[in-house]
Amino acid sequence: MVSALTGVMTSVISKLTALLGQEYTKLTGVQREVNFMKDELSSMNALLQRLAEVDGDLDVQMKEWRRQVQEMSYDIEDCIDDFMHRAGHNSTVDSAGLVHRVIQQLKALRVRHQIASQIQNLKARVEDASKRRMRYKLDERAFQSSTTTAIDPRLPSLYVEPDGLVGIDQPRHELIGLLMEEEGASVQQLKVISIVGPGGLGKTTLANEVYHTLEGQFQCRAFVSLSQQPDVKKILRNIFSQVSLQELFNMEMWDEEKLINTIREFLKNKRYFIVIDDVWSTQAWKTIKCALYMNNCGSRIITTTRIISIAKSCCSHHDHVYEIIPLSADDSKCLFFKRIFGSEDICPPQLEEVSNEILEKCSGLPLAIVTIASLLANKASTKEEWDRICNSIGSTLEKDPDLEEMRRILSLSYDDLPHHLKTCLLYLSIFPEDYEIERDQIVKRWIAEGFINTEGGQDLEEIGASYFNDLINRSMIQPMQIKYDGRVASCRVHDMILDLLISKSIEENFVTFMSGKCQRLFLQGKARRLSLNYYSEEQAMVPTTMIISHCRSLSIFGYSEHMPRLSKFRVLRVLDIENGEEMEHKYFEHIRRLLHLKYLRLHLRSIVTLPEQLGELQHLRTLDLGETKITKFPKSIVQLQNLTCLRASNMELPENIGNLHDLQELCEIKINQNCSASSLLGLGSLTKLRILGVRWCIVKTDTDSRAFVDNLLSSLRKLGRLNLRSLCIQGYYVYSIDFLLDSWFPTPHLLQKFQMSLNYYFPRIPVWIAPLGRLTNLKINVDPVDEKTWEILGNLPSLMFLFVTSKAAALKERFVVSSSMFICLKEFHFTCWNNGPGMMFEAGAMPRLEKMRVPFNAGSGLNFGIQQLSSLRHLVVEIICSGATVQEVDALEESIRSAADLLPNRPTLEVRTWDEENMAEEESMTEEIHTRG
Repeated sequence: MVSALTGVMTSVISKLTALLGQEYTKLTGVQREVNFMKDELSSMNALLQRLAEVDGDLDVQMKEWRRQVQEMSYDIEDCIDDFMHRAGHNSTVDSAGLVHRVIQQLKALRVRHQIASQIQNLKARVEDASKRRMRYKLDERAFQSSTTTAIDPRLPSLYVEPDGLVGIDQPRHELIGLLMEEEGASVQQLKVISIVGPGGLGKTTLANEVYHTLEGQFQCRAFVSLSQQPDVKKILRNIFSQVSLQELFNMEMWDEEKLINTIREFLKNKRYFIVIDDVWSTQAWKTIKCALYMNNCGSRIITTTRIISIAKSCCSHHDHVYEIIPLSADDSKCLFFKRIFGSEDICPPQLEEVSNEILEKCSGLPLAIVTIASLLANKASTKEEWDRICNSIGSTLEKDPDLEEMRRILSLSYDDLPHHLKTCLLYLSIFPEDYEIERDQIVKRWIAEGFINTEGGQDLEEIGASYFNDLINRSMIQPMQIKYDGRVASCRVHDMILDLLISKSIEENFVTFMSGKCQRLFLQGKARRLSLNYYSEEQAMVPTTMIISHCRSLSIFGYSEHMPRLSKFRVLRVLDIENGEEMEHKYFEHIRRLLHLKYLRLHLRSIVTLPEQLGELQHLRTLDLGETKITKFPKSIVQLQNLTCLRASNMELPENIGNLHDLQELCEIKINQNCSASSLLGLGSLTKLRILGVRWCIVKTDTDSRAFVDNLLSSLRKLGRLNLRSLCIQGYYVYSIDFLLDSWFPTPHLLQKFQMSLNYYFPRIPVWIAPLGRLTNLKINVDPVDEKTWEILGNLPSLMFLFVTSKAAALKERFVVSSSMFICLKEFHFTCWNNGPGMMFEAGAMPRLEKMRVPFNAGSGLNFGIQQLSSLRHLVVEIICSGATVQEVDALEESIRSAADLLPNRPTLEVRTWDEENMAEEESMTEEIHTRG
């Protein structure tokens, strides 16, 4: 396990390389010594990366050497960062006059000599580490440390007794249906079904069940499992021996080409069924696939994998990806009690509550359920014992062999990650159980920690987003909020994976955890990252023996009087505090000392001001104040020259905002009469700005309202010509933005998102919207909505999300949505109290639409063409009852339900009713008749 170490080593080597290019290294001996450290650390890093590929545990000596190298690397990086900051700070001080210039030069010289002395000491540590590496012959010992082959932990899945399986019937039935369903002429074509899902979800068990159910329908068959580094020739020999029931002479000497040709020739005219279990790489699949002859004999292949992209690569035109899902709550209980008591109906009453807590943590993961159940089966059936086991899940305190076996299975996915993803995944252990982690939040923290490196001018946030997506793709984290365009906006870590990550983080001194559960997990020494969870029942305290002056990130969840003072965190890069309800303002008075801080997130409803010295945090990239009660920024905020993201809630636009030249995101800034009109003009100087969120609080009667409007328009025109991708305008009251109707010229050609959330309605679609070829997200108020409105919106070529709000629809007859309109739309919301004749969908309309919310007038007929929306998955219909009878409302609802039931995806349907108090008189007459009856 060297993921954390390779992460910091890469960063250190990069900084040493940068340091070699600075003039500071011209001091006597410094350049030679920096170069020596860079070369030695590069060599050590190469060894560490090779160690990551070694199966089995490293010996004690190697682990100790690795720990020392890690601590040394952290100290080198801290030294470099401190020196670069001090040297840079001294070089920028305004030193008017000869005396001041001399003083500054002497200070700079002293700083350089100090760094020279520190480099000498660090070089000595690097030399010592290199000598120990040679003295103990670590290179040789590392690759001889594992001489025995461990038993494959997935093997028992192949030999599970059918009676012990729970929840297998439905997925087995579905999978057999996909494999054997008749599709006309294609029924005889080779078909591949790929089962995908996280480790421990039962992919091998399901594939094995289907294999044994169908094996009698095929002439030959084979079931092979792959390792993370498979011996492809051995796999091919295994396939041949199973399908042919023979082994040819001297087969072990054959090369891959001969094996492939032999298998192909044997399978050429046979109906075969082959399962390739646990595919870890596309290359392994491509090689094996060459041997599987694509005949027209009705042959079938199943692959299983934990990685979505590999599952898709296994499939071709007629194939399918089957995403296995966790067990239901009922099936989880059934499996749990069967394993413990031998029957699903037996559970002592005193254990029911704790059983539910345990199963909630297992989240339907069969491996976790079976493992915990096996552990409890050998324990006393008392509430106290079960509570202890329940509390140990996620704390790594329970060292029972059964839990170790589960961790080994889950570790397979972790071990398969490249080094940079291991580091990023380990970092997620900082967050508490069941915490919903926002993608933007974690990506910005990765950047601040130096985990993301870029070459060739690539955008750091885009690289970080690709890392996040890769972890989703590899089933290591669970997606939570999924946007209309398929992007995952947030995730959570399964409790069992979190348990694994916590244990690895502790072993590598990557994160130190302080909470009621983890109090005993503290290791004495330097804490590099500190996670304080004050939501636990017991108040966690940071031990006095813990060295926190070298801590790089501090994450605080909740509040306690025992929180450590910020002045102690000398090299902090990340500060993230959430829900500290009673936190006092004075806690932040020393924030100016966090000179290396790059990420600051304060979601604290109790804080009302920030220290004026905030502008001294010259390395700050992200400032997120989304949940505070602060209304004004410190004036010094415009000194943060490296700030790229500024998020706030209801805070006034600061004066001289244009000085923040690196700013890319600015949300949600309040613009009212307290702001200066000139500060609005300064927005136009933010040439890198991509995301702008504005809370517009200017009305036409305000003094100088024209100046506010003109200056905002001037800035928007400039930003629209540059990099602006997103504009959101909010307001609680009726604030007119009619100035945006025709005045935004030239068109903001890169704009992808425009949203308005205020009680103002455009009288028509603004003229600058129609040419927006990249617009994907639009939320707009238009009154009235007419045919021209729908025609303009329907012709936007990239639109994927549309939310239209109106008071009335000015339509003489139903507007027909043709197949040439809304070709990319995936989510559509329309709110209108007076919908008029409404809309009609023709065949092929909105071909990609998955989610829709629309109003319909109950008295305008039954046929709306909903049955044409073939991709629909979620449908909300709001029936406007005004003027209609009960029979008409009921008939419309029944018609909509019938049409929805016929759609391929059987969409979830929700029907709401409006304006029921204004229904036709026949309603009351009908009710009276029913009452008498």
